[in-house]
Amino acid sequence: MAVVEGLAKTALVQELLSSPHQMLINGEWVDSASGKTFTTYNPSTGEELGQVAEGSEEDVNRAVAAARAAFDHGPWKETTPSERSRLLWKLADLLEENVQAFAELETLDNGKSVTISETVDMGLAIEHIRYMAGWATKLDGKHLNLSIPDTHAYTRREPIGVCGQIIPWNFPMLMAAWKIAPAMAAGCTVVLKPAEQTPLTALLFGKMIQEAGFPPGVVNIVTGFGEATGAPLAAHPDVDKVAFTGSTEVGKMILTASAGNLKKVTLELGGKSPNVIFADANLEAATGGAANGIFFNHGQTCCAGSRVYIEKKSFDNVVGDMANIANNIKLAPGMDDSCEMGPLISTEQLERVSGMVDGGIKAGATAACGGEVVSGNGGYFYKPTILVDTKPDMDVVVNEIFGPVVTAIPFETTEDIITEANNSVYGLAAGVWTSDISKAHKAAAALRAGTVWVNCYNLFDNHMPFGGYKQSGIGREMGVEAIENYLQTKSVCVQL
Repeated sequence: MAVVEGLAKTALVQELLSSPHQMLINGEWVDSASGKTFTTYNPSTGEELGQVAEGSEEDVNRAVAAARAAFDHGPWKETTPSERSRLLWKLADLLEENVQAFAELETLDNGKSVTISETVDMGLAIEHIRYMAGWATKLDGKHLNLSIPDTHAYTRREPIGVCGQIIPWNFPMLMAAWKIAPAMAAGCTVVLKPAEQTPLTALLFGKMIQEAGFPPGVVNIVTGFGEATGAPLAAHPDVDKVAFTGSTEVGKMILTASAGNLKKVTLELGGKSPNVIFADANLEAATGGAANGIFFNHGQTCCAGSRVYIEKKSFDNVVGDMANIANNIKLAPGMDDSCEMGPLISTEQLERVSGMVDGGIKAGATAACGGEVVSGNGGYFYKPTILVDTKPDMDVVVNEIFGPVVTAIPFETTEDIITEANNSVYGLAAGVWTSDISKAHKAAAALRAGTVWVNCYNLFDNHMPFGGYKQSGIGREMGVEAIENYLQTKSVCVQL
């Protein structure tokens, strides 16, 4: 622990790292039913950060029972929309007051730059909670003019119930906020299962939820592994809805597990997003935008622009400039002020990324830059990589790598590139770079993706829904669409 204590700057993080990490069930911090723990690691060094309670199906059952009781019988059931709104505002204020501690903890557990953790992850999380706090008082039904004489009919918008929420390791705190805030605004109760690689900010979030004054059982946090905690949560008969962010493979398993009681499901899954650069674009902006589109968050982003299509006449120049950007990115531990890119999350992810790149090169691709593990520091670092000379059926072109690796592919006509860009089982995001406004709108309409950025990439706003077409998911995060995921409509018809 000595190394970690030297890295952490805030007293709150020092205290958290020196304490046992229990789970939150029914308003109490408890050990797992089995008493087992697991280790969470600092990906910048490979060293242990702490021991975390290892949950099981018994812990999931306890948490669901608490959430069920809080929804059906507890004070949460009688909480007014304005009271829910005030609680969410208080929660956002508490996160803002402790933003540095959250950012440090996120960086130590996840590896990303502490500056990014504070400004992007925590900044967006805080504003998302405030955005959803505003919706709590605006969830109206409507009067219905029926064709039946002497009737009065209307609809009610009611919370869906107990929600199982399973979040990933790439944006742990932001994903927790994306899930919990709309559920709370709608009046639901929650059992949250954070990724086993990054459980710490979720647990600190739980402490802030308690301090804000949410009643016991409204938010429960169960830590552990997918098979032991995520699977029974997704299949639990007393869970009314499950929300999952993660890989498409696991998303399919979640969907299957939910069939027992036909619970509602939203899934935000993988991507292999195309980023299309036309020759008439501002190439300096497009090059920088494409680099940011893949190298942001170490490429561990579901909407990463991991297929860059460049009009042939500009291909060599754009690839050369992107390679120059990549070669000058400073790789360092996330707590280092000089860090521009931190490590990958784990040894498993490092092996996956390096294995896929090595396989692509063996199949005929060429690394214009990168393509190497950074060794000697104990962390899980991989150089930003651009692959050229690829073929459409290569693994590196077809499948999600989830690392700082992009395939750069030339194209000649607009028709060809739209067809090729859409040739994927995924449809989460896409980018278009052009100075021709007509071409931009036509391309945006033709691309089969949940978000299309034009002359930008990775811009998010809480009012703009985010989610995927095809195998990139079901439902949307952010915007009013997100809170709709946690509501159901009741029709009431009165004979007068």
